Amino acid sequence: MERVDEILEFWFGKGSGAAAGEKLWFSADPAFDRLCSAQFLVDHERAAAGLLDHWQNDTRSCLALVLLLDQLPRNMFRNTSRAFASDKKAREAARCAVVRGYDRELPPVQRVFFYLPFEHSEYLTDQRLSLRLQRVLAEESPDCAGFVKYAEGHCATIECFGRFPHRNAILGRASTPQELEFLARKDRAVSS
Repeated sequence: MERVDEILEFWFGKGSGAAAGEKLWFSADPAFDRLCSAQFLVDHERAAAGLLDHWQNDTRSCLALVLLLDQLPRNMFRNTSRAFASDKKAREAARCAVVRGYDRELPPVQRVFFYLPFEHSEYLTDQRLSLRLQRVLAEESPDCAGFVKYAEGHCATIECFGRFPHRNAILGRASTPQELEFLARKDRAVSS
């Protein structure tokens, strides 16, 4: 499980501190993206191929698996369809974590990452689950209240369009006139 510790320490720092932190977690930084690729591309490929599915049997390794399948691809493959290619597996691992209560065993900022695969989903049921989980977390830990706003924005986008319009070009999907109008707005809901 040494590799699990390396992944979690890279993402969160030692203990429950934040190594990368929100500044790097949720913004485009080419240097950070390259670092993610250099350190974790092989692990991601193994996870995407199902070779690390057994990591779902423990809280910390399941969190590392979710990071490999959900967060790190968004950095390593930014602006390509590959950024979303392992989303289904990420949701499966996240669902396993929530069902088993792994999320309840972690510090609040780490729990968020078990919920993000649902927030990244283009299925409304997943969006609503994400929103519910984020709201519960915010009630228990006010420091995480800011994540609710993003979950609400993602859910609103899926309720309106049934998909994330900003992914259309990357995934070769035609945008509707309403989606193009939405994409042109500066105040549009956040989407992943």
